[in-house]
Amino acid sequence: MGVYEELQARGLIAQVTNEEEIKSMVNAGKAVFYIGFDCTADSLTAGHFMALTLMKRLQMAGNKPIALIGGGTTMIGDPSGRTDMRKMLTKEDIDYNAACFKRQMENFIEFGEGKAMMVNNADWLLSLNYVELLREVGACFSVNNMLRADCYKQRMEKGLSFLEFNYMIMQSYDFYMLFQKYGCNMQFGGDDQWSNMLGGTELIRRKLGEDAHAMTITLLTDSQGNKMGKTAGNAVWLDPNKTSPFDFYQYWRNVDDADVLKCLRMLTFLPLEQIEEMAHWEGSQLNRAKEILAFELTKLVHGEEEAAKAQEGAKALFGAGGNTTNMPTTALSAEDFADGKISILDLLVKTGLAASKGEARRLVQQGGVSAAEEKVTDIGKTFSETDFSEGQLILKKGKKVFHKVTL
Repeated sequence: MGVYEELQARGLIAQVTNEEEIKSMVNAGKAVFYIGFDCTADSLTAGHFMALTLMKRLQMAGNKPIALIGGGTTMIGDPSGRTDMRKMLTKEDIDYNAACFKRQMENFIEFGEGKAMMVNNADWLLSLNYVELLREVGACFSVNNMLRADCYKQRMEKGLSFLEFNYMIMQSYDFYMLFQKYGCNMQFGGDDQWSNMLGGTELIRRKLGEDAHAMTITLLTDSQGNKMGKTAGNAVWLDPNKTSPFDFYQYWRNVDDADVLKCLRMLTFLPLEQIEEMAHWEGSQLNRAKEILAFELTKLVHGEEEAAKAQEGAKALFGAGGNTTNMPTTALSAEDFADGKISILDLLVKTGLAASKGEARRLVQQGGVSAAEEKVTDIGKTFSETDFSEGQLILKKGKKVFHKVTL
């Protein structure tokens, strides 16, 4: 089985421009391909997993990846999948975010001479002459065709700014530049990027008379069709300071039963034969499959040691013989207690389980908080040091989020 056939078997391929040509190049290790990453935050998220693992798989098969950092396109903002305009970031913010991305990508991709490259589109986009761009590039695009693109359709009702309307042209120009500068012959990306990617192949054909190729990968969605990679409405980050290895592990450990095999196929590097053996697992065996998924992905992002710690901490929560050593922990000082007591609302904010006292109050009132395995329903509930058994208190938010508080 070639790498292209493996991508198919794992359910990763959504659309391609020329399947036979792409299959031939990828299987022969002749593809020089890029995936773009706009620097909208200081960390990648679990939503980037598909792209990162795809780059790793293709590099392992001898192909050359280019990680394109969107230092220029981030200043415009991709309208794809959005109902509103993205927040405008400063160049300093974007540069900082790009540096954070590179550190995280190095866990997946091998950079260096003759290996993967990291390029920033700010190098050519920020110096473009507007009139020159209109004449040389804008003339190659049909406004009628652009407005039919899915990435613009959903914004037309609420209003699409001219700023965002230019995004497709910027992304197409990226492919055009990478084709000329680095011999980049393929672009890969999420299926919501299909229109933008076709714009790049068409620009290369019209300006250079050459063929370039595009392939989209399936978006990672759950059995209800929602994008995966978020918990309680918040992103699951690859930065351990934003999402701890324990919480990262817990997210994947708690995916729905219907999504386990799909995630194992699409995201892990376990052999397909091993994954297919799990297809008939039920009950406790299915929970074991979830543990395998969580461990493999946590190991990929945070290393095997952190994955083992997260697994041990998770077992402690469900009475499987672990200990709470590796559970996310907040230590309290004497200053945190007023008259020898601390309120449940202050505890929730202090531990980060709630962003504010208002949010903490709602959590308690809705029955979503437990302390020492007892549900807390009184927003005025307080704790003294004697409530901390052996110097610790376990808080629980919802069904799946745990936190240890120590003295």
